[in-house]
Amino acid sequence: MMYLKRKSIKKSVVQVLENEPKKIFNHKQIAAKVGINGIIGKKLLKKSLSELLKKGKIKEVSPAKYRIVLTQKSISGVVELTAQGNAYLISEVLDKDVFIAAKKLNKALDGDQVEAAVYPKRGKNSKLEGEVVKILKRKKENFIGILQLHSNFGFVIINDSKMYVDIFVPKENIGGAQDGDKVLVKIDEWPKKADSPYGTIIESYGRSGLHNTEMHAILAQYELPYKFSDQLIEQANKLDTKIKTEEVAKRRDLRNILTFTIDPKDAKDFDDALSFQVLENGWYEIGIHIADVSHYITPGTLLDEEAYRRATSVYLVDRVVPMLPEILSNKACSLSPKEEKYTFSAIFQIDDAAKIHKQWFGRTLIYSDSRF
Repeated sequence: MMYLKRKSIKKSVVQVLENEPKKIFNHKQIAAKVGINGIIGKKLLKKSLSELLKKGKIKEVSPAKYRIVLTQKSISGVVELTAQGNAYLISEVLDKDVFIAAKKLNKALDGDQVEAAVYPKRGKNSKLEGEVVKILKRKKENFIGILQLHSNFGFVIINDSKMYVDIFVPKENIGGAQDGDKVLVKIDEWPKKADSPYGTIIESYGRSGLHNTEMHAILAQYELPYKFSDQLIEQANKLDTKIKTEEVAKRRDLRNILTFTIDPKDAKDFDDALSFQVLENGWYEIGIHIADVSHYITPGTLLDEEAYRRATSVYLVDRVVPMLPEILSNKACSLSPKEEKYTFSAIFQIDDAAKIHKQWFGRTLIYSDSRF
C-alpha cells in the first residue's frame, strides 16, 4: 500500500511540474499542489522527490527547490512565421503544428527548413512547443527592400510582415545604391552575436515609388524569370512554325468558317478564338479554339521543362512574363488576325434553345478573320 501511495504521489508531482515547466517549486508549494498534509504525507513526498531525482525526472536547481526535466526530441520541418513574430513548425512526422516563440527562432526565417527541439505537451489542451536548434536550408537568400544609408553602412528595410529583421550592409557591399533606393540584397552570413544578418546589395532598381522601379522590384521579389536562356531561345528559333500540308491532313480544316478573337484593346496575347456558322438544318455550329502549343513543345525537351517550371504566363500592369519564348507566345501560338494557326478545338452543334445535339473535340487548323 505504501508503494502504491508513493507511486501515486510521484505521478502527481510530475504532472504538477510538467504543467508549469519553467517554474521552480519548493516542498511546501508541491505539497499544496498535490494535496499532501500531515507528517506521514510529507515524509512520503520527500521520498518521492528523492526517487524522481535519482531517475532524472526532476532537477534540484537549489536546495529543496525543484523543476521538471524536459524531455525533448528533434524534429525537422518548415518554419511558418506569423505577423506577430512567433512561428509554427510544420512537419510531416507530426499531426499537429509546433508553436515556436519569437525568442526561440534562433535566426530562422519564414519558410526555412530547420531542426527543432520539440517538448511534450503541458496540460490537456496545451500546444506542442519547440525551439529551433539548427537551420538546415534557407528558403531564400535574396530580399527586396529600401536602403537606409548611413555614413559607413546601410540597412535594407524589408517590406514583409513576416521578415522580423532588417539586413545590415557594410559600406563595401553597398555598391552604387543610393539612400531610398529599392534594392535586391543577398544575405551573406548571420554572425552569432549579431542582431541582424549581413548582406550585399546585388542590384539597385532606382528610387522607390517610381513605376519602372516597382515593376523590376516585383519581378525580383517573386523570382519571376523575365528572360529566357540563350540555349532555350536557340531551341525555340529552330522550330519549324510553317503550316505543313502533311500536318493539315491530320487535322480538321476550319479555315473556311468565320473565326475571330474577342479581347480588350490592352490584351497581351490572343490564344483563344470562336468560330460560328449556320447549318443547313437551322442549327448553329460553335467552335472554341485554343492554340495547339503541344504541337511545338514535345516532352523531355528544354522548352517543355521550362514551360513546366514557369507553369503560366504572368501579367503585370505594363508587361508580360511569358511561359514560352516569343517565337511561340507572340507568333506561332498567337491567334492573330489574317493568319492560319494550329489549334485544339471543342465544336458544338446547338439549336435555337442552345441545346447541344453534337459535340466534337480534336486538333484543327483555323484562319482568324478578325480581332474584335
